[in-house]
Amino acid sequence: RLLLFANFTALAEEQGHRLFNFTFHSYAHLFETTSQDIYCQYPTQKRRSLFEVIPGPAAAIRKTRIFYHAVRTASRLHERFPIFGSSVVTLRESPRPDLIAGLDGLEVQDQIREAKVVFVYGWRFQAPALVQRHGGKIRAYFRPIQEYENSSSQAVNRLRRQADVVVGVHLRLGDYYKWRGGKFFFPVSRYTGWMNELADQFPGRKVGFLVCSDEPRNPSEFPGLTVGLGPGSAMGDLYALAKCDYVFGPFSTFSQWASFYGEK
Repeated sequence: RLLLFANFTALAEEQGHRLFNFTFHSYAHLFETTSQDIYCQYPTQKRRSLFEVIPGPAAAIRKTRIFYHAVRTASRLHERFPIFGSSVVTLRESPRPDLIAGLDGLEVQDQIREAKVVFVYGWRFQAPALVQRHGGKIRAYFRPIQEYENSSSQAVNRLRRQADVVVGVHLRLGDYYKWRGGKFFFPVSRYTGWMNELADQFPGRKVGFLVCSDEPRNPSEFPGLTVGLGPGSAMGDLYALAKCDYVFGPFSTFSQWASFYGEK
């Protein structure tokens, strides 16, 4: 969801739109901006909503996701009966699973150009050139809350005291055993081999590896290597990887976000 949100944030910044993302409520508490904004909107607004100021409503809204359900219902009704008129459109991903729509491409732009409100359905949307162009503002928007900023920094800084170069390793097992037939599942021994190969790429320099895994790990699993472990939480690990000098791991949006946020 982070990557999808980032792509739409880039489009909003490029074209001057105002973006609301009620689907992000499950993760809103993890970020400085969205934890203070019941609408999860971009650009951020200086004035807070009454839902945030009055104790109680914000937590209930996020837990029930009532805004999301209301918007979803309104969008579906509008598709069947255009009750809001032509100024409201619904942008849906292609039924073809291999097709990713470019948000800045002609097809999407023709659909939304005259709209006042756009409802979005689906995951397969992107605008990589816009994300690159507005990367600084996107990173600022998705700054983690202090708890995870601290834990990620501490994990990386501990390892930096023992190494000249810090490489983040996203060691994902768990669900990858079956996902896509295990195509991206690799045993720990395989990761260890890659880590040794990487260490050889830096002659004369001490390489440390920050291992972030979805399963408990022990540095003893990586003999002969300087290894530190991530904070242990998904957010802590994600932003710790971003603070490393390099990142490697299997095909994953987790590694992709860490690389983007850390400008790798």
